[in-house]
Order: sequence, then C-alpha cells, then structure tokens
Amino acid sequence: MSARLATGDTAPDFTLTSDTEEQVSLADLRGKKVILYFYPAAMTPGCTTQACDFSESLDSLRGAGYEVLGVSKDKPAKLAKFRERDSLTLTLLSDEDLAVHQAYGAYGTKKLYGKEVEGVIRSTFVIDEDGKVELAQYNVKATGHVAKLRRDLGID
Repeated sequence: MSARLATGDTAPDFTLTSDTEEQVSLADLRGKKVILYFYPAAMTPGCTTQACDFSESLDSLRGAGYEVLGVSKDKPAKLAKFRERDSLTLTLLSDEDLAVHQAYGAYGTKKLYGKEVEGVIRSTFVIDEDGKVELAQYNVKATGHVAKLRRDLGID
C-alpha cells in the first residue's frame, strides 16, 4: 500500500489526460486551490452520485476559488461518455496505470463487502495555492461527501 498523504505534505505533481484529451498538470494550477478526488470507476452508481454532486456544486466551489478534478483509472473515451451521459461540468482525468492513485495513497488494500481487496480507495484532497495538501480524506462515502467537504471548507 502506498503511503498516505497528510496536511502540510507537498502534493505529488502529475500530468494526466482529460476527458477532452487535453493534458492537465497540477503544476499548471499553482496559484489556485484544487480539490482532487479519486473514484473507482466511471458510470457506476456511487461514482455517478459523487460526480453529479461535485458538478452541481462546481459554480460555488469555483466562486470560493477551487478547481475540481476527478481522477479514475478509466480511459479518456469512457470519461467523455460519463461526462456526456450525466452532463458533468468538472474535469475528469485518466490515470490508467494508477501511478497518481499510488502517489496519493488512493490505491491499496481496502474492505469491500467484508473482504480485503486491492483497489481504488475513494479519496479527496484539497491542495492549496502553493501545492501543499490542506486536507486529505480517505475512504470517503460517495453520497453526501460533497456536502460534508463544503462544510469542512466553510463553503455554504
């Protein structure tokens, strides 16, 4: 299992391909606050709920100075279908080799229906303007997570 990040850690840099086939780098977002969330798979019920919640909150999150990026191991073409199917407005990133998941500690052993399995750990990170982790949340719930995150960040 990869090491987990904590408040104050430097957020690992990355460049990933988006659902629109553009390259997105964390370094290019310096000076902005970033909400980076990892989810297991596009177009599954929980991940759809979470993505729609982020999408519905995107205007107010951006108004508070946050950019939102969702990361999964899905190919960009599947992410594009996910965005279109559910009218998502946030940027979705593809991490097919799971390197970024592992760098953030968002891939490893987890419990699924009482059994230990290797997989994506649903996680959210708030990264400040200087590239430091402001908040690291692991094993978050898909439902209600965005509302809780908004409360944690004092956005309402």
